[in-house]
Amino acid sequence: MSFGKTTPILRIFDEARAREFYVGFLGFKVDWEHRFAPGMPLYLQVSKGACVIHLSGHHGDCSPGAAMRIETDELDAFQAELLARPYAYARPHIEDTPWDSRDMSIKDPFGNRLTFTSAVST
Repeated sequence: MSFGKTTPILRIFDEARAREFYVGFLGFKVDWEHRFAPGMPLYLQVSKGACVIHLSGHHGDCSPGAAMRIETDELDAFQAELLARPYAYARPHIEDTPWDSRDMSIKDPFGNRLTFTSAVST
């Protein structure tokens, strides 16, 4: 028996702020987007490398305030990249944890916490 990758769904409330944060600040790219009809909530996929996240404006898809961990082997370079961008709402720092990882947590504009980590899962 095998299982595939997990794709988290995070709740968004404002399309412009979601794009500003995920695309403009974090550097994800929009892979695709969908609406059932004009004026309906947006559902889209963003990615950066192998990390894929779905963002949804639909109230029934998920709850705001989720937390997720994203592994990276370039945490220091990613932090430097973020600090060089003109984003007024986050200045992320790296924390050494008691469980021997280095973590950088950032909240999106909707209360979801993304923790970029050097932890290696096996």
